[in-house]
Parts: sequence; C-alpha cells; structure tokens
Amino acid sequence: MNKSVTIQLDKARNLRYGLNALCTIEEITEKSITQLDLQKLSIRDLRTILYAGLVHEDNSLTPESVGALIDEYSDISTVSTKLGKAFTLAFGEQKNEKSPQKTTKLGG
Repeated sequence: MNKSVTIQLDKARNLRYGLNALCTIEEITEKSITQLDLQKLSIRDLRTILYAGLVHEDNSLTPESVGALIDEYSDISTVSTKLGKAFTLAFGEQKNEKSPQKTTKLGG
C-alpha cells in the first residue's frame, strides 16, 4: 500500500509519515506527536513536519531548504492540505465519538 502523498515543489516529491518521520518531528519540535494539532500549527512546526515527511527520499534536505522550496514553488495552504492527506494515510481516518466525520488532531 502506498502511504505517501505527492506534492509538487521543485519536482514531484512524496510526503510519507512512517515511524522515522514521526520520531524526527518529535525530536525537532520537542513535542509528542499526540500534542500536534494540524489546525493550530505554528509555521515552524509546519516546516518541520513537511521536512520530516520529505527527507526519506532526499537526505540532503534541511528544514531551511524545505522552507525555501515552499516559498519558491508552493504556498502554505497547499502544503497544509497535503500534510493533512498524508497524516490521514499514516494514521487512518479517526472518528469523533459524536460525529462520524474525520478529525485532524493527531493521535487524539
């Protein structure tokens, strides 16, 4: 099963959030993955999450170079949408007890 989402930056790149990417996010943000809410991310956390999802296929990337790719080839709204889709693939859709609609809060 393909658990990645393609995002067009300087080239087509694949966002993937496996265990290593999730650990990278926790290490850089110093937050548990369950404390991150995709609807309330800081810009720094957004860049970190994007970096962690891309570094698996290009280990020359840095958080700063990923920020430059966003500035040059995309926008925050597009990136946020792609991140949401990639996390849904990684974690599966989560159901709210009161409503059958998916939530975007990670781990919760």
